[in-house]
Amino acid sequence: MSRSATSATTRAPAAAAAVDHRHRLLGPTDAIASPRSGLSYRIGPLLGQGGFGQVYLATRLGRSSTVPATVCIKVSPHIDGWLREAYFGQLLGDHPRAIRVFDTFPLLHRDGRMLYALALEYASEGDLSAFLDRTGRKWAETTVRREIAGILQVLGKLHRGQLLHRDLTPVNVFVCGGRRLKLGDFGIVRSQTDTRGITVRTLNPSMAPSDIVDGAAPKWQARDDVYQVGQLIGMLVKGSAHTRIRKPEVRALDCSDHLKEVIYRCLAERSKRYESATELIEALTNPPAALKVGHLRTLRGVHLAFTGILSVKRDQAIKAARKAGATVHSGPSVQTSVVVRGRPNTLQAAGRDAGRKLMEIKRLREKGHRIVLLNEPQFWRLAGVVPTVARRSPRP
Repeated sequence: MSRSATSATTRAPAAAAAVDHRHRLLGPTDAIASPRSGLSYRIGPLLGQGGFGQVYLATRLGRSSTVPATVCIKVSPHIDGWLREAYFGQLLGDHPRAIRVFDTFPLLHRDGRMLYALALEYASEGDLSAFLDRTGRKWAETTVRREIAGILQVLGKLHRGQLLHRDLTPVNVFVCGGRRLKLGDFGIVRSQTDTRGITVRTLNPSMAPSDIVDGAAPKWQARDDVYQVGQLIGMLVKGSAHTRIRKPEVRALDCSDHLKEVIYRCLAERSKRYESATELIEALTNPPAALKVGHLRTLRGVHLAFTGILSVKRDQAIKAARKAGATVHSGPSVQTSVVVRGRPNTLQAAGRDAGRKLMEIKRLREKGHRIVLLNEPQFWRLAGVVPTVARRSPRP
C-alpha cells in the first residue's frame, strides 16, 4: 500500500524561500491564457509546491466581474487531482468557508507537456501552518470554536454526500482576512460506496491516525477526518503546527475542560470519536449537561462500573457490589446501567468531569443508553455495607 504524502496548495509568501525555484513549471513573468474563461493571468512568485504541483501568486489581466485581480494559479501535470479539485470547486463554489475556484483550464507547457491549471482564491495570510509559524500565538477559545465550526460546515457537506476529505492538515486550511479560516485542497477527496470507508492508498502520514498509518485500519472513515480536525483544534489552542497533538498533552492545553474533552474525543480510538462533522459541530456549539448523581432503589441486577478515587480499595467495593446483586465491569459499556463515581483524579485525561470513563458515559448517553451516576455514599447505602477505610493508591 502506498503511503505517499500530499502537500499544501498555497503557502504564505514568507515560506517561499524554502521552495525549490529551479524546477518551476511556469516562468516568473509568464502570461497564461484560459480558453475556458477568456482571461489571462500574469505569473508572479512561486508560493508553494507539493504532490499535486505548484502554486503561484498571479495577477488577472483584463476585466472580470467574477475573478478578483489577485489570485493563485495552481498548476500540475496530473489530470486526476485537477479534475477532482475542479469538480469540488464547482460543488462548493457558494460555500463561504471553502477556497473558491474561479477558473479551470488546460495549458500547453513550453516543452510540449500538457499542464492543468486552476485559478484559486488567494488567502492573504497563507496557510494555517505558516500563519502559526509567523505569529507564534495561541488562538482564543471563542475564535477556535467559531472558525473550526466554519471548516466543519464544509466537511459536513462532504460527509452528507458520502465523501471523505482525508487531508485536513494545517497546510490545507487557509487564513483569510480577520483570521477567517477556509478549507482548500480537495485533490484526494474520495467517495465511499458504503459506511466501511475508503481503502487507503494515498495519504499524508503526518496527520493520519496511527492505526491508518500502521495499516491496522485499512479503510479511511469519516471518523478519521474527525481525528484530523481534532489535531487542528489542538494546534490552534497550542499556537503551533510543528507537531501533532498527543492524547497525554490534552489535559495541559490552555483551554476549557469542555474543549479538552472535545479534542480528546477526536483523537481517541476510532469507535469513541465523533462519527461525523455534524456531530462534532454539535459538540463544539452545545456543551453537554453537567454530570449529576441520579437515584436508584437497588443494586440487584444492575451492570455497574467504578470510576475515580474511592475511600476504600477498589476490590472491597467490587466485592460489596457483587454481594448486593450487581454485575461489575472494568469500565462503562453498552451493558452498563450504573456508574459509581469517586473523587476526581487530578490526572484525568481532559479535566475534572472528563476522565476516560466519564467521557465514555457521556458518549453512551448520547447514543441513548440510560446510565445512572451514583456517588460513593449512595453506593454504600444501597450495598448495605459500612466500608472499611484504608490507605491505597489512586485508581483511574
